[in-house]
Order: sequence, then C-alpha cells, then structure tokens
Amino acid sequence: MEYVFNSIITSSILPFTSSINKQYLCGMNIKSAEFLCSNTQVSKLPPPLKPEYAFIGRSNVGKSSLINMLTGKKGLAKTSQTPGKTQLINHFLINDTWYLVDLPGYGYARASKSKKEDWNKFIHTYLNKRENLQCVMVLIDSRLEPQKIDLEFCNWLGEKGLPFALIFTKADKQSRTKTDQSVAQFKKALLATFLDMPSIFITSAELQSGRDEVLNFIGDINQGFDHQGAALAYEGFKNT
Repeated sequence: MEYVFNSIITSSILPFTSSINKQYLCGMNIKSAEFLCSNTQVSKLPPPLKPEYAFIGRSNVGKSSLINMLTGKKGLAKTSQTPGKTQLINHFLINDTWYLVDLPGYGYARASKSKKEDWNKFIHTYLNKRENLQCVMVLIDSRLEPQKIDLEFCNWLGEKGLPFALIFTKADKQSRTKTDQSVAQFKKALLATFLDMPSIFITSAELQSGRDEVLNFIGDINQGFDHQGAALAYEGFKNT
C-alpha cells in the first residue's frame, strides 16, 4: 500500500516540530513508577481517566531499557535476550498521574505469519480505540538506515491521524555524527509522505541521555489533558 500524506492537514498530528534543543515549559521529576497490569484485551484496560503514552518499536530496539531509564527504576520493564517476547499491553502508572504503556514490538522475523497478524491486529485495535492516548512514542534504532517496517508504521499512524513522536535509541553505540546522519536519513524518508516532521528525541539508556527531553515533552502534553472531559466520557460509556 502506498501512503501519500502531502495533502493531510498535519495540525491534527501532534506536534510536528523537531524537539532537538527545544525548551519545554514543564519539567518532570519521576517520584513513583509502578507496574499496573498486563492485558490482551482493550476492553480490560485501566479506565481512560489519565493521559497515556504508548512506547513501541521494532523488536530489539531497546524499549525496555529506555523505559527503565526514563522512570529511573531498573527492572520495571523486563528486558530479554529473546526479541519479540513482549506480547501484552503492559501498563505502568507514573507519579499517580499518567500511564506509560509498553506495547509488543513489531517486525520479529522468527514469529509466524499468523502470530504477526494477530499482534498487528491487537496493536492497531488498541491504538485506534484508546481514548486517552496522547502520543505514540515510536522507537527507532539510531544505528540503522531507515527501515521499511518503521516507515510503514509511521505512515499508518499518519493515515489514522494518531499523534506520534520519534525516539532514536542506542546513540551511545556510535558517534554523534553517525547518529545525526541516521536521523537525517529517516527524516528525508518521512518527508516523502509527510509535510512536516514529528518531535524527535535522541536517547541512550546507557548514558541516560535524552531523558529530560522526553519526560518534559510528556509533561507539557499532560498540562493540557482534559481530566473532567475524560471522566464525563467514561461515565457516559459505562451507562450505555
């Protein structure tokens, strides 16, 4: 399938400006981070009363390490030597005010075709139906040239009008020059289908770099979350 988004009104996709060296209004300190639940059904997720951020990427992109770095809680998200092991929607409650969601990785080559299809349907259903989802944090391995599966996923998000940001991982594994080149290549590939770029973060779980920028980005969005509207919508849903 080909995606052409040059005609899309990109103001619906949050917030398409580069976040490299950007100043944020809201700083964030992580005071608490706890595992809440795992699910395979969207209907059993926590009530959508708090802002929510979904972290997703190719298998072995370093998602668990990044989540542990962001929360400052080693072992919160379980790392594994077996790519593709995460097969559930994992919810973590951060500061008692927002949800961090660890989604199954995509693109694990050793998974069967039917399993991949099940995962894709599972992930897409969650992303399409989760009312309080504020932003999809798409993780990209900074060491690699643009991968087709990453670009296709970003294009799908754009097609659905879902807000997303790009988090480039493992920046400590190479020089800053090579990382900058990888980011530039990915941006160029996205511009084939998007008018503007999403927010971009360069991170290293090993060096703790990019942590403040990602958390402050989330903090800024949290400031605008309509808690009253979410509560009213949830009550209306329960009464239907």
